[in-house]
Amino acid sequence: MTRLTVPKTYKLYIGGKFPRSESGRVYQVTTPKGVFLANAAQASRKDARDAVVAARAASTGWAGATGYNRGQVLYRIAELLEGRRAQFVEELRLSEGVSESAAQRQVDAAIDVWVWYAGWADKYVQVAGNGNPVSGPYFNISTPEATGVVAIIAPQDSSLLGLVSVIAPALVSGNTVVVVASERAPLAAISLSEVLATSDVPGGVINVLTGSPAEIAPWLASHADVNALDLSGAEVLAGDLTWVDLQIAGAETLKRVRAPESGVPVMSVERITFFTETKTVWHTKGII
Repeated sequence: MTRLTVPKTYKLYIGGKFPRSESGRVYQVTTPKGVFLANAAQASRKDARDAVVAARAASTGWAGATGYNRGQVLYRIAELLEGRRAQFVEELRLSEGVSESAAQRQVDAAIDVWVWYAGWADKYVQVAGNGNPVSGPYFNISTPEATGVVAIIAPQDSSLLGLVSVIAPALVSGNTVVVVASERAPLAAISLSEVLATSDVPGGVINVLTGSPAEIAPWLASHADVNALDLSGAEVLAGDLTWVDLQIAGAETLKRVRAPESGVPVMSVERITFFTETKTVWHTKGII
């Protein structure tokens, strides 16, 4: 007898769980040649709001963890990603239409990015912070702190490495993340969600939405409880919407906005410090 295959329907990743889109919508994920691979949930603005709520609830605990602990968590993601390397290679090969060797290089690079940023978690403060010379009997010290909830439009043409390169640096300082994955090739992002769910990442620290960035991004850009916006993948938004429109929407709520094509290397301390705020403390020394 000939049996029918059971097509897989991937869900969203919000608050450490895998809910369906509240809209009930899904869309077909295909290879570049149009061969069906799976169904993926098409997130709505309500899903985006739920993800922001989950990210805000997790922000205090994640920001309050030590840099050493955050580094351990990021390194654990790299360990689990290494263990599922073959799966990610196959998904990239099919969904992006690249060769197996190119897919292997992308997976290896993504693992290296997690390891690199894990190493900076308890070190970036020494680089970005400093003691300031002031006139008077005072200690004046500036240190970087997490800005809060960061909404990210992931690069659309690099479904794993591009995704990791924008998520990892935001996490290092204690930010929580709501990310819109590649619309055309979301399988690697959803599989990464499964890695996150079985690692030490607290629920709500990373929230992954699939679907149309052009539909979801405006609501994240204008959301008053989102503190920063990374538009790395917004240069290819569909329709009349541009990343400048999102930047304007973010300015209305005083968001820090990272424009696409900033030219910053994938592994750079600047990517960490961009989503931090500097706190300066004055303290007396000696007797006045």
